[in-house]
Amino acid sequence: MKHQTQNKGIKPILKKIGIISLITLLAVVFAWTFYFLYEKSQKPPEDFKTVNPFDTAIIKKTVATGSVTPRREVNMKSQVSGIIEKLYIEAGQEIKQGDVIAKIKIIPNMLNLANAENRVTAAQVNYDNSKIEYDRNKILFDQNVISKSEFQSYDLRIKSNLTELEAAQNQLQIIKEGVSRSEGAVSNTMVKSTITGMVLDVPVKEGGQVIESNTFNEGTTISSVANMGEMIFEGKLDESEVGKVQAGMDIVLTIGAIDKESFKAKLEYIAPKGVTENGAIQFLIRASINKDNSAFLRAGYSANADIILAKKDKVLAIPESVLQFEKEKVFVEVEAGNQKFEKRFIKTGLSDGINIEVLEGLKKSDKIKIPGIDKPEEGD
Repeated sequence: MKHQTQNKGIKPILKKIGIISLITLLAVVFAWTFYFLYEKSQKPPEDFKTVNPFDTAIIKKTVATGSVTPRREVNMKSQVSGIIEKLYIEAGQEIKQGDVIAKIKIIPNMLNLANAENRVTAAQVNYDNSKIEYDRNKILFDQNVISKSEFQSYDLRIKSNLTELEAAQNQLQIIKEGVSRSEGAVSNTMVKSTITGMVLDVPVKEGGQVIESNTFNEGTTISSVANMGEMIFEGKLDESEVGKVQAGMDIVLTIGAIDKESFKAKLEYIAPKGVTENGAIQFLIRASINKDNSAFLRAGYSANADIILAKKDKVLAIPESVLQFEKEKVFVEVEAGNQKFEKRFIKTGLSDGINIEVLEGLKKSDKIKIPGIDKPEEGD
């Protein structure tokens, strides 16, 4: 009986201990869960990247687009209308001033030809009549039948009619052949180059028709010839930039067709009047190219001109993207400790749009915070 009484006293104690243990376990689990959720809700410490000031060259520039073209390019035209009988040149060929580039075959105008022939016929009749009178009166003059003054009128008439006949014959030959007998070997049917250079283009072919160049007509271009030893850049500059440039500024040309090479040039002309293109005012600029390399520049190459507005070599600089602004002042955040930054106002100078010169406030050993960009929310 005594043993049974002891068992009955132990069971309530064990039961009470189990309940206390369970409650303790639940409390521990709850506390750990609360701590875990609290830690998870805390933002991780931000780790900002930094950059040091560095020495570099700062070049401030503006860009103009255009093309490479010869300074002197001349279109060769014919002085007579007709058909191209022979071409003596082709594109890319080097020629000299005075070289024959084409021969023109005259196709006379029928009305002009008929008028010229009628003029020759009339002049020939007048000359024949004056010749008969001259011969008759020459005999009388030699026999002293008529005076010298009377004979001189017949001599003057035959000379005048002879001159008229020769002029009519020359005009007829010009209409037929493009050259008169008095000009001898000189013929305007032979088109000659007026300059020394390279043939850039021959827009006509043998058998094609050409129109003469005169005060009323530009005429047909037979070829264009240019001196390829003196090339220039011609481009357009926006009105927002044209006020920053002036003649004499240095230019660096980048030509799309020539990789890994640039050309030096000097600005020599800025148009005093702009033109409207696509709603914007553009000003023509021209620069002489200093060809100090072996690359061959072809006429018409597209090019970009970097016009150097200002330049400084080996200056202390920082990326312009690290700058921050407070009213009209400029500052950066400089690391003062382990990922701890302090605001520091600085004085800046020349900028090329990527890097900016630092005049005061920084040294090379400073670590400057690169401002981060917040991650956009979904749907932004």
